[in-house]
Parts: sequence; structure tokens; C-alpha cells
Amino acid sequence: MSKNRWLFGSQKYLEPWRKEYFKQFDDPRIQLAAHGMLAANAHNMQPWKIKLDQADPMVFYLYADPERRSKEVDPLNRQFMVTQGTFLGYVEIAGEEMGFRSVIEFFPEGDFDEHNSTESMKTRPVAKIRLTKGVPQHNPLYDFMFLHGTDRNAYQPDKLSLDQVTRLESLHRDLDLRVKVYQDSENLKKLSDIAMKAATIEGGVIRVMKETEDIFRANEYQKNQYRYGFSVESQGTSGVMVHIMQDLVTLMPSLNQGKAASDRFIQSARISIEHTPAMAMIISKDNRPISQVKSGILYSRFVLEAHRLGLVLQPMSQALEEYPEMEEPYRRIHQEYAPDGETIQMLFRVGRPTKAAPPSMRRSVMELIIE
Repeated sequence: MSKNRWLFGSQKYLEPWRKEYFKQFDDPRIQLAAHGMLAANAHNMQPWKIKLDQADPMVFYLYADPERRSKEVDPLNRQFMVTQGTFLGYVEIAGEEMGFRSVIEFFPEGDFDEHNSTESMKTRPVAKIRLTKGVPQHNPLYDFMFLHGTDRNAYQPDKLSLDQVTRLESLHRDLDLRVKVYQDSENLKKLSDIAMKAATIEGGVIRVMKETEDIFRANEYQKNQYRYGFSVESQGTSGVMVHIMQDLVTLMPSLNQGKAASDRFIQSARISIEHTPAMAMIISKDNRPISQVKSGILYSRFVLEAHRLGLVLQPMSQALEEYPEMEEPYRRIHQEYAPDGETIQMLFRVGRPTKAAPPSMRRSVMELIIE
């Protein structure tokens, strides 16, 4: 394989980010799925499946793909289910723009079997989406769907304005969730300490870091081959440095494995946390799958509204993860910020960007379609 092919491929993995991408498909359900797959998703696994109703051309179903779970970092599938909601959030907004009202029925065939969730995911949809044709209504959030939802770079030090905070904290309107933005020094320090402690723990858990290594795509060839997972861009690298780092990691894979990968992860987390003017949470009353899915819908709204306000986000998920080594940060953050039995579904940093974040890999929308 030539070096040029490693480094300078055709970047098919970026095609879904083109604004015209969805227009090559005639079925409006596939067109909406092409928008949904741009949503932020845990570990960029894109764990969605779409089944088109053969009897009704205005109905389709969203299934969770159990083969795309992150079993080590997300053993209880909470992040996995939040990711189902981020997809639905984008579908709703794209539908408005295209002249469709999306009526979403959650778990139309019942919740997953808690004793055999993997098998029930294959047969029970997360949501049934019924489209009603209407008049296209421009949604001001639509244009921001084509910007990458996660920015791991340092943020500018400016605090959010009262208007920005008010807008962001009001996005929960119909979802029975709550959003809270923190930018005072006391809470920001407390949350930064928790986030840094959690990132340090995660960097030291070999099986979790190995799971991340296994979905790292070192160069253009691998990114085109897989079209999901992580890359040097997802570590905050941009511009010409992308090609330099890809060259190095391709020739010396050990640079992104083992202790080197762990150290880089912890250092990246430290830089991000030290350059964060605000943090925010999405909190649900319980931890049922439907609450997790709704949290994802709300997170998609937050991402797009943040872009409209000139802001960007990055999830800081480690302290919310449920594997054994993370027990202390998980308990601490819930005792401090959700003491009455609520669940913090999302913790993320918010701020004004210092530079543009490159888009991440996306699969072809047709890979999501199942019989």
C-alpha cells in the first residue's frame, strides 16, 4: 500500500456531512436517517439501524445495534441509549425543514428484556417514527446540523451571557428533564476536579483503553474502510498536523497504544478541563431507557442551539460511567448534583471555540437500513 493512499485518500467517510448528501435518496425516511446519523454519538460507534415499514411509506423504525456497544466503558448501555436519542433529535429537526412532522413512539413493542437485552434489541425497536406531510418550516437549528457536534480543543475564557444560559437551560421544554449550566468558580472547580479524577482513572483501566485502541483509525485508508470510531482528529489534531500524526501513527502504532495512549488521553483531558469556562448537565428523574433516549434528544437540541449561539461542546462522560473502577467519581458527582435519586445523563463542557473542529467519520446511510 502506498504512503499516499494511507494519508490522502478520497475521504468517503466525510460524504454524509455534505448538505446535498440526502438528496440522492428518494425515500424521505432515508433522507431523514441521513440527517440523523450526523448526530453526536458515544465513541462514534453510530449504533443505529433503520427498518422501513413496507406497508406504510410514512413509517420507519429505529433499532439499537447491539454489535456496536462499548461493553467495557458502558456496561449498562446508558450512553448507548442516549445515542439513540441524539439520532431522533436530528430527525425531528430535519423533518420540520423538509416538511414532515415526526411523531415518535418510544419502545412501541415494549422495553428491552432486562435479563437478555442484547437479544431483545434485535427484535424490539427503540422508536417508531410516523411522518405526517405538511408545509416545510425553516428551523433555525437546521443549518448547524452539518457542523461537528464535539470540539475537544481549548475554549476561550469568556463566560456565557445570561441570555445564552437562559436559552440553553430552556431546551428541555417537553421532555421531563432538566438542564443546568455551571460557570461560577466554586462549581466549576468542583466539577473540573471530578472530571479530571475520572479521566485519570479511565486512563489507567487497561481493558477500557484497549477498547478505545481497537476502534482507532490511524490513516485515511482505515477511515474509509471503517467509517466509525476514533482518529487523530478526535484527539484534537487539525490542519496539516493530521497528516503528520497519521504518518507517525501508521508507521509506529505503539505511539497510540498502551501507556502512550493512556498518557495522551489524560493530557488531552487536562488541557480541555483547564480551558473550560462552563460545564453543563442533563439530569433525569430516573434512569429508565426512555429517560436515557429523551436525554439524547435534548443533547442534540443543546448541541445545535449552542452552535447557533457561537458555542461548542464536549462530553466529559467518564465520571458518569458505570464500570467498577469509576464508582467513587460516579457516587461523588451524584451526591453533589443529583442527591434525590436523579441520574446525571450527560456532563459536558461549553464555551466559545478557539478554532474549528473537523468532522468525524460517518458511514453511508444505506449501511443503517435493515430488512
